[in-house]
Amino acid sequence: MSASYPTIPASDTEWILPARGTVAMYCLIVAEAAIFTIFVVAYIFYLGKSLTGPQPQTVLHAPIFLTICLLSSSLTIHFAVRSLKTGTLRSFALWWFLTLALGVVFLAGTVREWQRLIYDEGLTIQTNLFGTTYYSLVGLHAFHVTVGLFALAAVSIFSICGLVKQEHAERAEVLSMYWHFVDAVWVVVFMVVYVVGR
Repeated sequence: MSASYPTIPASDTEWILPARGTVAMYCLIVAEAAIFTIFVVAYIFYLGKSLTGPQPQTVLHAPIFLTICLLSSSLTIHFAVRSLKTGTLRSFALWWFLTLALGVVFLAGTVREWQRLIYDEGLTIQTNLFGTTYYSLVGLHAFHVTVGLFALAAVSIFSICGLVKQEHAERAEVLSMYWHFVDAVWVVVFMVVYVVGR
């Protein structure tokens, strides 16, 4: 007498492992988010505890235009990846370059702001607790923007050379995840430094 076993119906959809690049980027984003959280908490904790030197309310001006540029770059990189997925390479190159340009404008604006704070207002990283936490937090974000711009520039060069194809859409999307993260972090930094902190 043979034993009968219940049969498990086959699933209509096959489970596919996520791409390694996507998983790696998610892991990087989680780790970087933890680091940014520490810096944000430190900024908030030391806010108002500087006894000497410039204070946030007297020297900081909200960079509205730069914020619009950076947040707009999330849209342009989204359109770039979508264009690459559909195989419209020229459109991809234009959207991708526009993302790069918006990022460069944001970073250049940050540099100009720092020049004003250092040379006109006398605020350096050693001036007081505000200077230390401000440059640490905003500088950490600027560093991440710089890394992203190098990656965007490399892809733009590859695109100009005709080396970017439709099959590279997944890799472009992984890079776009990093850029979206950088933009999202700026929203938090902007709120903490230029809204709550003033």
